[in-house]
Amino acid sequence: MLSEKSRPAIEATLPLVGSRIGAITPKFYSRLFAAHPELLDGLFSRSNQRSGNQQQALAGSIAAFAGHLLSNPGTLPEAVLSRIAHKHASLGITEPQYQVVYEHLFAAIAEDLAEVITPEIAEAWTEVYWLMADALVKIEKGLYASQANDRMWTPWRVAAKTPAGTGAMTFTLEPADDTPVTAALPGQYVSVKVVLPEGLRQVRQYSLSADAGSSRTFTTKLDDGGEVSPVLHNNVQAGDILEISNPYGEITLKDGDGPVVLASAGIGCTPTASILRSLADTGTDRQVLVLHAESTLDSWALRGQMTADVQRLDSAQLQLWLEKPEAGAREGFMSLREVDLPADASLYLCGPLPFMKSIRNEAINAGIPATRIHYEVFGPDIWLAS
Repeated sequence: MLSEKSRPAIEATLPLVGSRIGAITPKFYSRLFAAHPELLDGLFSRSNQRSGNQQQALAGSIAAFAGHLLSNPGTLPEAVLSRIAHKHASLGITEPQYQVVYEHLFAAIAEDLAEVITPEIAEAWTEVYWLMADALVKIEKGLYASQANDRMWTPWRVAAKTPAGTGAMTFTLEPADDTPVTAALPGQYVSVKVVLPEGLRQVRQYSLSADAGSSRTFTTKLDDGGEVSPVLHNNVQAGDILEISNPYGEITLKDGDGPVVLASAGIGCTPTASILRSLADTGTDRQVLVLHAESTLDSWALRGQMTADVQRLDSAQLQLWLEKPEAGAREGFMSLREVDLPADASLYLCGPLPFMKSIRNEAINAGIPATRIHYEVFGPDIWLAS
């Protein structure tokens, strides 16, 4: 809970800090990496730094947290914190690193707001930062304690590497040592660490795309301008060893007997495919509506798996949108206005950010409560900042 001493300062300065934090965060990262260049080796994404997505995500999370403290005294934004904590845990973030971030973030704030900042304002924003940091540390400690092992990275052998639609590849892994395996839930992701040609290590999160539990299968789309997917697609072969994290991610299939709607676009079908596989494996009698949008039929990375799993369920139905139409598919972009959504449905959503914003808005307009809409963002969650 934000103290009454700090509340007036945060209320007075949140608009200013919110308007400036997009400029503050690049200064913060510049300071951070100048002092700790090792953080770019196996922790922070170099691509996200270049694109500015990481800065946007940090700015959005801090502003959202401060705004929540003002609007909802005595509570914390649990959904925002959980999403961030799962991403942090997948990277192995530790408690001492929050002090490092604090040091350089507040030096950047002091530099950018030198003309207006006072000791009282600095103290108030320090309180906001540590309220958020302490809440995240608590969640992350719980996530680490729930693992079946005490290791951040474990070796897994590539058992198979299989083309999956146009420009996508599915990697099936098996344990390469005797480390206890943490069971994954449908919809979760793992971090994958690769070594770039110049020797720098980079990490990306990939949703598990098939069976969860003790198995590990993920599907990636080749990004020709990226750093990690080209290494996976072009250099990694069956028999090679990859370092991967324990599974994380809070967007998992919730218990219940109500209808389930799985909506995805492009490679965003990976987490929804895992959820669909779990429903098919259990022979659920829940109503399942699978909605997918793609550019062409051949581009659909998990077409065979998802159509087969739909066919295994009497209660499942598939609807498809293609930019280049074929028989049995709608033409153009997905719209829920064309769908008879079941009452009391829970919606699981993944795809490009504009797609998810559009579908979420249509779902809410159709009567699905926001609390039953679950979305997964690949990379930094810049939805918070937009």
